Amino acid sequence: MRHRVKTKKLNRYASHRKALIKNLARSVFESGSIITTTTKAKVARSAVEKILTKAKKANSAETKEQKMALSREINKNFNDRKLTAKIVNEIAPKYMDRNGGYTRVLKIGQRRGDASEMSILQLLPVEEK
Repeated sequence: MRHRVKTKKLNRYASHRKALIKNLARSVFESGSIITTTTKAKVARSAVEKILTKAKKANSAETKEQKMALSREINKNFNDRKLTAKIVNEIAPKYMDRNGGYTRVLKIGQRRGDASEMSILQLLPVEEK
């Protein structure tokens, strides 16, 4: 029985799975959208949303120390200060009015080689007021 088991293993060992999710999240933040399998997109979606939530908190932090601590937590995922600064200073402010649901997964059909279900994982566009 699989009671209370949250992790999708993706047929990879733990360190490989962790690296895969970080790389997918990095690609989403750099380009805005990626094409991948549906299962990988759904797993990466949760990582992207958690990172964006931390970035929103860092953006609205009262003190410089809080902002720095949250930025360092985000930087743990990518080890790239420029990308971390982009997430905190450019991407997160767009989603300040939104309470979650920053991404969407659009199914686009099957891959030709092995008929895997493919999807687009993208950051939602923000309506300008």
